[in-house]
Amino acid sequence: MSKDNTTEHEIGPMLPGGAALSWGLVKPPQRGPKRELSIRQIVDAAIEIADRDGLSAVSMNRVASSLGYTAMSLYRYIPSKDDLLLLMQDAVCEVPLPDEDAPDWRDNMRLFVKLSMQVFRDHPWFGDIPISGVPITPNNLRVIDWGLRFMRDFPLNDYEKISFILLLSNYARSSGLIQRDMDLALKSGSTAERFSGTDYTLALKALVKPDQFPYLYPVIMSGVYTEENPGENPIGNDIDFGLERILDGIERYLEMKTEQEKGKGKEQSKEQASKNQAEEGERGG
Repeated sequence: MSKDNTTEHEIGPMLPGGAALSWGLVKPPQRGPKRELSIRQIVDAAIEIADRDGLSAVSMNRVASSLGYTAMSLYRYIPSKDDLLLLMQDAVCEVPLPDEDAPDWRDNMRLFVKLSMQVFRDHPWFGDIPISGVPITPNNLRVIDWGLRFMRDFPLNDYEKISFILLLSNYARSSGLIQRDMDLALKSGSTAERFSGTDYTLALKALVKPDQFPYLYPVIMSGVYTEENPGENPIGNDIDFGLERILDGIERYLEMKTEQEKGKGKEQSKEQASKNQAEEGERGG
C-alpha cells in the first residue's frame, strides 16, 4: 500500500490510540455529552492535575471528577489512560517556535535546547512518562521539523541531521530533568547549597582521603566539587558550558563534511577534465 492512496480510515488503526486522537483520526462520539466535552478539555484538565499534584495523581476518575463527569464519559473520548498520557505529552510540546531562523546556526540550536528544557520545568511530570518510541504526534513532529529547517543548508545527509536532533534532544532531556529536580527540591524545602553540595563541603573534606580517592581528593579540597567559591568558576553555568562543547563538536563535523565535499568537487573536476581531454584527442585523431 503506497502512502498516496492510504486513507485516514486506514491510517488510524496503524497508530496507538492516543496518537490517532492527536491527529484527529478518531471521530468524537455521536451520542452522549459530545457538546459539553472535547478531547482538548480532557487533556487540559489532566495537565492541570499533573502540574499541581504529579503524574501519579492523574486517573480517569480524577480527571472526570474535575470536569463534573463520570469516568465512563471520558472513556468514550479517550479509550485509556495510556492514550491520555500520550495526548498530555504532545499537548505540552506545543511550544512557540520561531517564524524565522537566527543567522547563526548555533543560536538556533541553543534555542532548540532551551525550549525543550523548559518543558521539563514547566511540567515536572513530563520527564516521568517513559519514552516508548520515536515521536509520532503532531506537536513533537513540529519541533523536529523546526530542527530540520534550521539545518536545511548543512552539508549533511538526513541520517546525520536526525542524529544531531537526537543529540540535542538527549542533552535537553538530561539537563531539563536536573533543573526540574532542583526546582522540586527547592519547593520541598531544600536549599541551593544543599543541592549543589556546598553544605557538605566540610564533611566531604574530612571523609575523602587521598589514598582512597587520589584524583578526586584535590578537587574536593579545592572546593571545586561543591562549588565552594562560585566566583572563581571560569566556565560559568555547567549546562551552558556542556552545550557549547556539543556545538563545538557539531561545528568541527560540519567543517569536516565541507572539506570532504570540496575534495569530491575537485576530484570530479579532474575526472571531467581528463574525460574532456580524451574526447578532444579522439576527435583530433
